[in-house]
Amino acid sequence: MGAVEVDLAEALRRVADGAPLIDVREQAEWDDVHAPQATLLPMSELQERWSEVPSDDEHPAVVVCHSGYRSAQVVAALERAGVPAVSLAGGMVAWEQGREPVVRGGAASAADGERGHEH
Repeated sequence: MGAVEVDLAEALRRVADGAPLIDVREQAEWDDVHAPQATLLPMSELQERWSEVPSDDEHPAVVVCHSGYRSAQVVAALERAGVPAVSLAGGMVAWEQGREPVVRGGAASAADGERGHEH
């Protein structure tokens, strides 16, 4: 069984409802750009740190990477470990294409931010 994927709208709904957003990219990718509400948990550290994923049946974690490939792998591993999670289809590429707020190099980007956006 493959990882459950959700589109950007569903991921945003879940995060707004209290699901944690877990970014599984590496530190350098995170430093370049990430969602402001995300928590970094690199895929390379997952085996030692999967218990840190704050997820439950009511609010499965939404996992994001660059394009969706690594997050799908992570979600499959988390599910095997009994941790409910879903993958954001398209990853940060989809996030940025949806003009959602991001943090670039440590500073929030107003250009992509809340303008004309409803939650």
